[in-house]
Amino acid sequence: MQLSFLKKSVLLGSALLLASQAFTADTSKQLEITDDSFDCLGAMTKVGEFFVANLLGDLDATIAIASSSEGGRYPAGSMVSLIPSEVMVKHQEGWNPETNDWEFFELSVSSTGSKIAVRGTTEVINQFGGNCFGCHQLARPEWDLICGTDHGCAPLPLSREQIHGIQSGDPRCEMKE
Repeated sequence: MQLSFLKKSVLLGSALLLASQAFTADTSKQLEITDDSFDCLGAMTKVGEFFVANLLGDLDATIAIASSSEGGRYPAGSMVSLIPSEVMVKHQEGWNPETNDWEFFELSVSSTGSKIAVRGTTEVINQFGGNCFGCHQLARPEWDLICGTDHGCAPLPLSREQIHGIQSGDPRCEMKE
C-alpha cells in the first residue's frame, strides 16, 4: 500500500514526537498513576469551577494555589479536573519541563470506576477533538498551565450550565452512595 506524502509526514512527525518525549520525561520523577488513582469528582475538593486533589497528600498546598488570585506553581501530586473524563496530574519537578511536569489524562468513567483511555504530555486529544497541552499552554505563566475563564486559554465549547451538568452527572459518584 502506497502512503501519501502527507500521511508519511504525519506518521514521521508522530514518531519524532514520541521519541522526543522519551528523552524529555525523567521517569525517576514520575508518580505511579493507575485507574484507581481517579475518583468521583465529589470526593475531590471544589475550588471555583474545577476540582482538586493531591495524590501525595499535600491537599492544603494544592488548594492554596488553586484558590490564589495570583496563581502559583502547583505542588507534585496535584490533580485537577473540570469534568469527570479529563484530568491533569502534576509529577515531581523535572519530570517534563515542557509541560511544567503536568500529565494529561482522558478517562473512560462509569459507575464501576475509571479507566485510563489516554495519557501523555503534548499529544493527548480530548473528547472535543482538542489537544490538551495545546490549549493549556496558552495559560499565562503564573497559572501553571491551568485554564480558567481569565487565564489566557481559549474558551471551552461548553456553557457553565453544561459543565455543571457534566460534573453533577459523574457516574463514579453513584457507586459511592
